[in-house]
Amino acid sequence: MSNNYTPPKVWHPETKSGGQFASINRPVAGATHEKVLPVGKQPLQLYSLATPNGVKVTILLEELLEAGINDAEYDAWLISIKDGEQFGSGFVGLNPNFKIPALLDTTNSCRVFESGSILLYLAEKFDAFIPKNPAKRTETLNWLFWQMGSAPFLGGGFGHFYAYAPEKYEYPINRYAMEAKRQLDVLDKQLASNQYIAGDEYTIADMAIWPWYGALALGRLYDAAEFLQVQDYPNLQRWAKQLDARPAVKRGAMVNRNWGDEPQLPERHNSTDFNNSAVKKMVPKKNN
Repeated sequence: MSNNYTPPKVWHPETKSGGQFASINRPVAGATHEKVLPVGKQPLQLYSLATPNGVKVTILLEELLEAGINDAEYDAWLISIKDGEQFGSGFVGLNPNFKIPALLDTTNSCRVFESGSILLYLAEKFDAFIPKNPAKRTETLNWLFWQMGSAPFLGGGFGHFYAYAPEKYEYPINRYAMEAKRQLDVLDKQLASNQYIAGDEYTIADMAIWPWYGALALGRLYDAAEFLQVQDYPNLQRWAKQLDARPAVKRGAMVNRNWGDEPQLPERHNSTDFNNSAVKKMVPKKNN
């Protein structure tokens, strides 16, 4: 690698580049191997990992159950992206974009992929966490789609070059740090006059944004809290801590996690699985 890189006329992928997670990136689509996805007994089957995009969905599912909506019961199956499980034929059949999370609704054989689409699907299916008032609903969707469009600059941009790239370069880190701080300021200003992201109601917009920007504000993402001076955003801090205290958020953050020091529940099949949540490192079951 060089700071004086000149793009070739025709691009070809390098076999040794990309740093951490390089093995999950490739320039073609489709399955690499045959593997049938497991299916449990619950109405909803989730195939995911506790990255920020995966946590969005498990938070919503746990919030639905917390609200007494028992039809939102779900099986959560771990998809290890480092092991290439997202390239199995079953998962690619569920999500041709081969990214977590992916959901199968067994009540109508409906596949749902892309985290924002899953949040919207579940909110509409169960008529919860999305306002009925048209203006408030639109404001919620404004922020849901803001997150979908903004987070790639935080994750694939700032997170990659600051935390995961094999070499550190000043230009991309500065470029994406500026954008990350701009996004934090957008949220801080919005939360200055609103209890939640889209107003006075707790919605799927909060659930979409918190695993990325709440985690960053709380110092849990990219080890970048000091670098980005996240304490300078008091309204964002207040909101991040408020959501962090919710029992359903705490449970949702555990599901499909199999690394780190946080409480882990690599697979979840019913609410009683959380009775063992004090055991931080649980061994996931092997899917045949």
